[in-house]
Amino acid sequence: MASTALLLWGVVFSSIGLGFFMYGKRQQRLIPLLCGLALMIFPYFVASLPLLIATGGALMTLPYFVRI
Repeated sequence: MASTALLLWGVVFSSIGLGFFMYGKRQQRLIPLLCGLALMIFPYFVASLPLLIATGGALMTLPYFVRI
C-alpha cells in the first residue's frame, strides 16, 4: 500500500514535469522536454520516499545546469 506522502510527492513531481514538458516542446529544447517526461513517469516506479524526493530534485535541477 502506498503512503499518502508518496502519492502527494508523485503528483507534485508529475505536475512540475508537465510544465517542463510543455516548455521544452514549445521552445524546442531537448533537455527540459526529456526531464519533464522523466518527471511524469518516474514516480510510478519508485517506492521509497527519500529516493523519490532525491530523484525528483535532481531531475528538476538538471535543465538549469545542462544547456544544450
